[in-house]
Amino acid sequence: MLPPMSALKNLGSEIDRASELRTSQSELDKQWAKAKIMHIVDARLAVQGSELHLLNSSEVNSLISSGKFLEGERYFLGLDRADGTSYFAWHTAWTNEPGSDEEKYSGFETLREIGSSLSPKFLSLAFHAIGLANWHEVHPRCSRCGAPTTVGLGGSVRICTEDESQHHPRTDSAVIVLVKDKDDRLLLGHNPIWPEKRFSNFAGFLEPGETFEQCVAREVFEESGITVDEISYMTSQPWPFPASIMIAFSAVTNKPHEAQGDGIEITEVRWFSRDEMKEAIKTGELLLPPSISVARRMIESWYSAQAGRDLGDLVGGESWRP
Repeated sequence: MLPPMSALKNLGSEIDRASELRTSQSELDKQWAKAKIMHIVDARLAVQGSELHLLNSSEVNSLISSGKFLEGERYFLGLDRADGTSYFAWHTAWTNEPGSDEEKYSGFETLREIGSSLSPKFLSLAFHAIGLANWHEVHPRCSRCGAPTTVGLGGSVRICTEDESQHHPRTDSAVIVLVKDKDDRLLLGHNPIWPEKRFSNFAGFLEPGETFEQCVAREVFEESGITVDEISYMTSQPWPFPASIMIAFSAVTNKPHEAQGDGIEITEVRWFSRDEMKEAIKTGELLLPPSISVARRMIESWYSAQAGRDLGDLVGGESWRP
């Protein structure tokens, strides 16, 4: 489970990305030889039970030699600040893809599935690894000339084989907003692709020329029909599904009675006091966002801000889709 909201600002501080090592292939090879390695196939992580299944370089070589997996790509993730352990991701594919999903994904899970059981350190590493894997997967060619690209600088760039231009991973900025009224009630919305009774905060992508605060006001108005002010930054979270960073804000509206879904992205909105939220969860009328998400941490932060509130009252579902 993720740490409290106050700790989210330091999520991942246990890992030094050690970017100075990326320019030396000999140093990266040295680190690879002693590294703990995440195995990624089809944006899924190798797991053992509820933990990541970390390989060493000899085990990677054996899997390649066996003919089961292609050589793939290596991405340097950084060094453990406490003991200097090197971490890499190995992004590969089956040599001969199994015929069924059950066989194909046995021993692998998506980050959405495994994320809630990971410690902050390994969650941070997994966010980094999956974010890189997703980007590399869809950028095999140069956007300037169309020539093939290869992995460079330990996986932090792709390099064109023709003009040697460097292409860097893209991260899409998105805001997510905790909307309250003057009575400190919380407004949540339901997206039709979510499980029935799942409600969450409002979110959307930053547009060119916008400030984050302008984006907050626009997205909340587009999805719920209300205007907000008192916009305050809360925290942020990488969200590699496939390539976002969630910038979390709180905001207050003076017109709670005007709230209504836009009918497309948000089909229903509901106001909750803390007592109403507790009762709705108890009766099964409300599912909160999964614990891996910053949305869940934001809601928990609001709920626990009132003395005597127990986060054990908030038992949201962990499924992501119906």
